[in-house]
Amino acid sequence: MTKNLDRRTVFGVAVALGAALSLPQRSHAQSRHAPEPRQLPFDPRGVEGLSERLLVSHHDNNYAGAVRRLGSIDSQLSELGASAPSFMLNGLKREQLIALNSMILHEVYFDGFSGDGRAPGAALGARIETDFGSFARWRDEFAAMGKALGGGSGWVLLTWSPRLGRLINTWAADHAMTAADGCVLAALDMYEHAYAMDYGAGAGAYVDAYMTALRWGAADAAFARAEG
Repeated sequence: MTKNLDRRTVFGVAVALGAALSLPQRSHAQSRHAPEPRQLPFDPRGVEGLSERLLVSHHDNNYAGAVRRLGSIDSQLSELGASAPSFMLNGLKREQLIALNSMILHEVYFDGFSGDGRAPGAALGARIETDFGSFARWRDEFAAMGKALGGGSGWVLLTWSPRLGRLINTWAADHAMTAADGCVLAALDMYEHAYAMDYGAGAGAYVDAYMTALRWGAADAAFARAEG
């Protein structure tokens, strides 16, 4: 009886081991580089026009959720066998792009409330003057694009394009739409989760609050890295 039980146990272990070895293994690089959410880079109690409750909810639910989703998608991709249907791979890669861009754009968005610079530094300010005619012209265009997205969803992005050699304001209806070569310097989140808790349907008032609260230190640093 004991001998038969031992044989069954050994056989079961061998089957389980064989099945495990036949699965695609997640690489050390993929597990080592699983993304982690960043902390808010500012005190959410001190942002003019946006409540602590709104900012913390936005960070903990929408941003951190995108980071977790990216990690889950990366894990699924690493476990996908070579014989998997192409539509499964294509769908996961689309979701990976959406989650990745959501993570990155939210980080730029939150960075825009950190630091003390109420105006761009000298280098970025001069480039804005060159590419838009004036800071006021840039501001008016950026804010108008945000207000046009009110009631819908998407992003407004101040982006440096190496190919064009200039700054552009880009419109994005979702997280997958950004300039392919772009370095995003400022990001205005126009999804309702970014303002409805404070402003309801008043997207325009939210845009005005964002423009007032925007700080330029992170944008200055990103521009210096991109242009250099």
